[in-house]
Amino acid sequence: MNTQDIRKKYLDFFSQRGHTIIERAPLVLMNDPTTLFTGSGMQPLLPFLLGQPHPDGNRLTDSQTCLRAQDIEDVGDNRHTTFFEMLGNWSLGDYFKEQQIRWFFEFLVDEVGLDPEKIYVTAFIGDEANGIPRDDDAARIWQSVFAERGITAEIAEIGSQEDGDARGIRPGERIFFYDDGENWWSRGGGLSKTPIGDPCGPDSEVFYDFGEQHHDPSFGKAHPASDSGRFMEIGNQVFMQYRREEDGSFSPLENKNVDFGGGLERIAAAQLDSPDVFRISLLWPIIEQLQRVSGKTYEAHTESMRVIADHMRAATFLAFDGVKPANKEQGYVMRRLLRRAIRYAFDLGIEQHFFEAVVPTIIELYTDGYPAMHEQKEAIIATLVKEEKVFRQTLKKGLRQLDRFAEDGLLTGKELFTLYDTYGFPLELSVEEVKHQQLPLSENWQAEFDEQMAEQRRRSQTAAKGTFKGGLEGSTMEHRKLHTANHLMYAALKQVVGEHVTQHGSNITTERLRFDFNNDGKVSREQLDEVERLVNTWISWQLPVSYKEYPTKQAFEMGAIGAFGDRYGDTVKVYQMGEGDKRVSFEICGGPHADNTGQLAEGGKRFKIIKEESSSAGIRRVKAVLTDK
Repeated sequence: MNTQDIRKKYLDFFSQRGHTIIERAPLVLMNDPTTLFTGSGMQPLLPFLLGQPHPDGNRLTDSQTCLRAQDIEDVGDNRHTTFFEMLGNWSLGDYFKEQQIRWFFEFLVDEVGLDPEKIYVTAFIGDEANGIPRDDDAARIWQSVFAERGITAEIAEIGSQEDGDARGIRPGERIFFYDDGENWWSRGGGLSKTPIGDPCGPDSEVFYDFGEQHHDPSFGKAHPASDSGRFMEIGNQVFMQYRREEDGSFSPLENKNVDFGGGLERIAAAQLDSPDVFRISLLWPIIEQLQRVSGKTYEAHTESMRVIADHMRAATFLAFDGVKPANKEQGYVMRRLLRRAIRYAFDLGIEQHFFEAVVPTIIELYTDGYPAMHEQKEAIIATLVKEEKVFRQTLKKGLRQLDRFAEDGLLTGKELFTLYDTYGFPLELSVEEVKHQQLPLSENWQAEFDEQMAEQRRRSQTAAKGTFKGGLEGSTMEHRKLHTANHLMYAALKQVVGEHVTQHGSNITTERLRFDFNNDGKVSREQLDEVERLVNTWISWQLPVSYKEYPTKQAFEMGAIGAFGDRYGDTVKVYQMGEGDKRVSFEICGGPHADNTGQLAEGGKRFKIIKEESSSAGIRRVKAVLTDK
């Protein structure tokens, strides 16, 4: 059984038990400005776990692709990856602990074939101060399912992870009670950080035991929540059964939810009885291809091959979901992943282009689960190969300059800033290279680098003095009119070119507007003519322009659009153009705008697109004016 089989078996298993299989959400959630990427299986379903009814019912299942950029520095060991799939099933006010625990155990043992003797579980120890009892229900159910397989499951009260490091496991123990640092779920974290009004509750985690030979004693004694290497978490069952009240107390929920997430790669590693997740069928073929390309072995270059395989897989899925390498937000993370992959390829002696040889392998591995990926194969490869070609030149120049700086003695923060500012060499890459080559570095280099960065920001702020946040260079009536036209054109582009169109930047002067947006190819003149026609029609309707402030989450739920990569606070200002059936634009923006679209036609002027061109890979740029000609 390979990893792809496990994914299919899981979805079939829960489909047979009344769950609707829902589509995965993209790695970039356009309606969630609070995070760069989809980082967990439950994240796209949060509104429904908080009470909103789901259109597909109250039993759901999926396999959700996830990316956690914060794990990038940990990649290289046998279990950390930035990209992973999370198998999930949810009960929205339907079944609860008994069915969930039994079903997941049955899936692991009967469908995947795991040895039940190697499965260990945790539960919440309770909190007397907050009036929350120990989760004896979960423990009782676990004891019952283990007993049905002839396994005695003794209970151990641990407390914190540190308590477990000191105490360890005793003979017969299989169910472990931990505190809210390990076995409590809320959007904020532990009990004290649970947001007022939010559902929350205990969770029960499931671990696979790879054996004492994989335990690292430097972490203390072995126990499930330890990071010592012996145990690997393969699933977490969250039981949302409480709500935090205004006074900080916790009261039982009337409708209880189950939120389950299980790491596909980790379950597959357990099925192989190997703690090395890179041995599974969704990663090992990438390693094999790297061995062929480099002529090196995995055993001799384990860390480098793991980093490259993980980073290229993550970047391939980002490209699949429409992200392009860039210098900010999601695009920057993608660029960093690709550049680290190229840097580690140097350790394998790969100094030629190799993305074109590896990316097709990744795409083929996922074609069965995500058929659309094969359809976009050429576009994905082109995006990644273009970045590889650009950065290889940067890398060579940067490494040569780094060596020159090192020859002069201690490397300083000022020199690292020069590498960043002049040679386009990211700071984290410089620091990695310094460590890799064991070059002399001045613990004040960071302060020196930060000082240079601060000076650069001061210069940038001075140069941009008076510029408004929406890309405006002023607030005159001409600026307001063109800013309003910018909103109308955005709405028209979405209608004519496609709903995938998202703003990637704008600049507005008294004479013209400039608007950047994502699109794979050139926008035809016929499409531009239709955009012009729509905008001029909306101008002629003399639509009122108004705004209201909304909670950010509510604004997105109401259909408001924003700029790609923008981050928002708790509330946003949303500008609306038109009302009812004639509402043509509903966009998050700080202003200022005209009071009525009819003002854009004053003096006999009309909207006209004067240029459409490429701004960067996958990004188009339109320039437009209000003219009487």
